[in-house]
Amino acid sequence: MNPEENYIEINRKSWNNKTQIHLKSQFYDLDGFLNGKTSLNDIELKLLGEIKGKSILHLQCHFGQDTISLSRLGADVIGVDLSDKAIESAKKIAQDTNSNAKFICCDLYDLPNHLNEKFDFVFTSYGTIGWLPDLDQWAKIISRFLKPNAKFVLVEFHPVVWMFDQNFEQIGYRYFNSGPIMETENGTYADKNADISQSSVSWNHSLSEVLNSLIRNGLEINSLDEFDYSPYNCFNKTIEFEANKFRIDHLDNKIPMVYSLLATKRDEA
Repeated sequence: MNPEENYIEINRKSWNNKTQIHLKSQFYDLDGFLNGKTSLNDIELKLLGEIKGKSILHLQCHFGQDTISLSRLGADVIGVDLSDKAIESAKKIAQDTNSNAKFICCDLYDLPNHLNEKFDFVFTSYGTIGWLPDLDQWAKIISRFLKPNAKFVLVEFHPVVWMFDQNFEQIGYRYFNSGPIMETENGTYADKNADISQSSVSWNHSLSEVLNSLIRNGLEINSLDEFDYSPYNCFNKTIEFEANKFRIDHLDNKIPMVYSLLATKRDEA
């Protein structure tokens, strides 16, 4: 099996493997979520604004916590993910919480074969685009599903973060996209001691690659912000310097860890 050619199946297996661990993890706090806790952060909430009554397409939704959190705010939301185990869990959680969120299991690039409507927002966040080889095709999907003058909201880990080795001690990877990165991981970011091992295929994407792919496909960039912390404790050697704000201890505030982007689909008329 050629990992680059079969990355979808490799990554689907990886995320299926992770899902059962993530559902039980303190990181995702499913019990708290079932009791009404939101999984959304201030960064994305400020970009989304008032979403009551709005339609949202949530790309790469994992097992649906953010999707359901958006629906709790009054939005009509569809979540998409390639992991059948994650989507199966998302549907059950939606049912258990009386959420009207809907879910589709498919590879993101294949979404036009599963869905035919347009949305007020397309949303994706935290650790998503690194699983995609072709951002031009990604941006085409985003543009395809946005109404004219509708918004795209992206919150993502900064590409500088992915340059480091796992302990943030040295530069291990190129900032720019140099093709597939094939790795085997023990444990998972949500439970580093979990007794699982899985292979994965990922890609690094520079900010210029992200921005230009969107611009080429009919989106106007409204804002780009960078943050010197992560709202998630998903990396090694972290310190929580404020509530739910994490930095790499020995790097303090010296590197960007997250960026956010707001873009508008240009009116086709």
